[in-house]
Amino acid sequence: MTDTVLTRFTARLPREVDGRIRAMALASLIGQIVLIVTGGAVRLTSSGLGCPTWPRCTAGSLATTPEMGVHGIIEFGNRLLTFALAAVALAMVVMLWNLRKERKDLFWLAVGLLASVPAQAVIGGITVLTQLNPWVVGLHFLVSMALVILSMLLVNRAYGRAGRVMDRSYPALPGSIAPTMVATAAAAAAAVVLGVAVTGAGPHAGDANAPRNGLDWDLFSHIHAVPAYLVVFGALFGVVIALTRRIRGAYRNGVLALLGLTILQAAIGITQYYTGIPALLVAAHMLVSALLMAAATNTADVARYSPKG
Repeated sequence: MTDTVLTRFTARLPREVDGRIRAMALASLIGQIVLIVTGGAVRLTSSGLGCPTWPRCTAGSLATTPEMGVHGIIEFGNRLLTFALAAVALAMVVMLWNLRKERKDLFWLAVGLLASVPAQAVIGGITVLTQLNPWVVGLHFLVSMALVILSMLLVNRAYGRAGRVMDRSYPALPGSIAPTMVATAAAAAAAVVLGVAVTGAGPHAGDANAPRNGLDWDLFSHIHAVPAYLVVFGALFGVVIALTRRIRGAYRNGVLALLGLTILQAAIGITQYYTGIPALLVAAHMLVSALLMAAATNTADVARYSPKG
């Protein structure tokens, strides 16, 4: 009886990459970016200890209570989003079950997302239990950014933009493009890591009593800018090649988006540096950093798998 029910269930699952799989891949990417934004809201509203314990919100309640106020709502809402993303990742793995051998690239990326989301929840718990230790908070953010990268890779393969089953009608790219875009993505990742150090030294700790990492904020702000400049140069090079060679399609769209986001991020970063790091600009900086990391991953991924010529 159980085998029959299971057989009927798996028979209804996709046997090719369809709209359902693409929609869930896109939902994963959007969800991971939203998680970074809501995590920023937790920190910037001093709600990091809105739920002062873990896995419960309070010693006597799994969910937030009226006594916890708006800070409890913000912190608990961020926790709920993690469970929602785990549900999406699980659904993705299930939907890919019939394709687990044919499309191992999609299946194992989905498994990686599913395994990482609960791990992220545990790191979030350690963050609370260590009273918002800045290094643990930073790790929490970096894992979120890694999940954005995984989700972007998943989207590209679901839509045939990269990977083994990439649309072969894509135009050929000069041989210098792929290594340049991979290096640009690596520089973007380095900027994110250094940005975590800057944030850990800055004023937005998530709670008035949370410790800071003790680094020189001004010095690390300037160090953080170095890989950001490299991203600008890499994106500019990629755009110039796309326009002068009249390259169309996913690569051109991707590198134009990367350049636009890089310029926007630079403008936000410089403005917040000279205006006392206002919370709203920090939130915008976090959102654009997630979008920029996705864009850098996308451009490098597409460039790697495009025909060379």
